[in-house]
Amino acid sequence: QVQLVESGGGSVQAGGSLRLSCVASGNTKPNNIRAWFRQVPGKEREGVAVVSTWTVDGSPVYADSVKGRFTISRDSARNTVYLQMNSLKPEDTAVYYCAAGAGSRSLSTWSYKYWGQGTQVTVSS
Repeated sequence: QVQLVESGGGSVQAGGSLRLSCVASGNTKPNNIRAWFRQVPGKEREGVAVVSTWTVDGSPVYADSVKGRFTISRDSARNTVYLQMNSLKPEDTAVYYCAAGAGSRSLSTWSYKYWGQGTQVTVSS
C-alpha cells in the first residue's frame, strides 16, 4: 500500500504561480512512477506530468497543455514529488491529484493504483 498526501493548492490570479507537494509513505520503492493529474467536473481526469523515482528511467513527461509552464520534480530523501506551476491560466483550474504506480512513465490513469485525496487549484482571470 502507498499513501499519498497532497498540499499547496489555492487561488491565484492568471499569470501567477503555485507549487504542489505530494508526500508518499508505505511501500513506495516498487511503485516508481509519480504523476500529477487534474480533473474538472464533468470531464475525465487528465494526466499533467509524470516522473520516475528511478534515475535510469529518464526525464519527466508532460502534457502538451503544460509544457514550458509546469515542472515536476522529486526529493527522494523526503519521498516527495512537487509540481511547480508557473504562468497559470484560468483553464488550469481543477482538482489536482497525485498518483503512484509501477512501470513506465505514463499519463494514463490506468497506470496508477494509488491516489491522493486531491487539492483544489483555482486561477482567476
